[in-house]
Amino acid sequence: MTEPGAGLESSSEVGTPGPRVALALAGGAPEGAIYEIGALRALDEACDGLDLNHLFIYVGVSAGGFITACLANDLTTAQMCRAIVAHEPGEHPFHPETFLTPSVRQLRRGLRAVPRLLGEALLDYSRHRADLTLVESLTRLGQALPVAVFDNEPIRAYVEKIFKLKSRTDDFRKLGKRLVIVAADLDSGQAVRFGEPGMDHVPISLAVQATTALPGLYPPVEIAGRHIVDGILLKTLHASVALDAGAGLVICINPIVSVDTVHAVEQGYMQGGNLIERGLPTVLSQTLRTIVHSRLEVGMAAYATKYGNADVLLLEPERDDYLMAFTNIFGFSERRAVCEHAYQSTRRHLLENYDVISAMLARHGVILRRDVLAEERDLWRQVGLPHLGKPAAPRPRRLPAPPAKQAPAPPAAVVNRLDDALRRLELLVAQHPETG
Repeated sequence: MTEPGAGLESSSEVGTPGPRVALALAGGAPEGAIYEIGALRALDEACDGLDLNHLFIYVGVSAGGFITACLANDLTTAQMCRAIVAHEPGEHPFHPETFLTPSVRQLRRGLRAVPRLLGEALLDYSRHRADLTLVESLTRLGQALPVAVFDNEPIRAYVEKIFKLKSRTDDFRKLGKRLVIVAADLDSGQAVRFGEPGMDHVPISLAVQATTALPGLYPPVEIAGRHIVDGILLKTLHASVALDAGAGLVICINPIVSVDTVHAVEQGYMQGGNLIERGLPTVLSQTLRTIVHSRLEVGMAAYATKYGNADVLLLEPERDDYLMAFTNIFGFSERRAVCEHAYQSTRRHLLENYDVISAMLARHGVILRRDVLAEERDLWRQVGLPHLGKPAAPRPRRLPAPPAKQAPAPPAAVVNRLDDALRRLELLVAQHPETG
């Protein structure tokens, strides 16, 4: 029996089997997408042998669907970094407001339905007064409530414009890459995998609109009579799509982590008290983050059992990293701060866990550069925007580490370079034993 995803072939594989490195990105709204861009840029710089624009397969859900579609369409990590903070020449500028356009259509639809529903409720009450209270009869007015707060048509239009520029495409079948954007069928609760056979005729921009349609925030997207919503309803990452397709290494990025503010409140690092004092939106956000992340942990444990021969690398914020939880990315400086923060925190994580991660990546032909990670780098200079400099330092967002024993001094730069050179040499010898 053919596994899901099997049979999808990309032109990049023809004649060049190579390592089967995949990328799976989760959702997280606009700030999640910006976090993923910063993290991807850090990976891009620190890894030799990893071309993020030519991977074995890309799997994206929600905001991650948009980022994977951009990478598969040959937008580089540097281009995406520049796009979120500056107007890239020849590109459509990124406006976060695109994601928060009020859903006037939903509001009008609800208002038009009120007179009819009110009449039906009063008539029902008059006929069944002995069995119904007036309040119970009026509950049918709930049908007039808009099913979404925001309109996601501007999202589709924006993505379509991006993919119609230059040599890009809005057609899965013309990509020459294996791209799967996962969404969910609201009526059946089943996964919908855009890009796989049978669903590859749907435009990429429409698939992105569907996978970002989080119920309550955006209306479902009707495709072939089906109402499609955010794929995060089913799974957080859907990395199993890549593993089932035969990926040997899946790099996963998940920006959705429940924030731990207990110590932050106690030590005065947070203003405004605890989460409940921040109101309903914050409470709902923390609830969603907790549910999504706990489900991710279960899924990651299952991957280790079911796909024992494959490697899965997960990158995500720390739980005490509450910049991601309370940042308004609609301000220019805040967008810069989130992207820079993701870039630097990912670099720090890769360096702190260098031995484990470098060994994992080396098994798939990727060299993690310790010398690059040890350098002090400015993101904006690296992507060609040196005039931006570093954003103003925000107030402390992460708790200080507890006192610990003095760490040994880091290796000298020359030792780092020698270590990396030896790793590359070992990899070359392993790939070409006849030369040994």
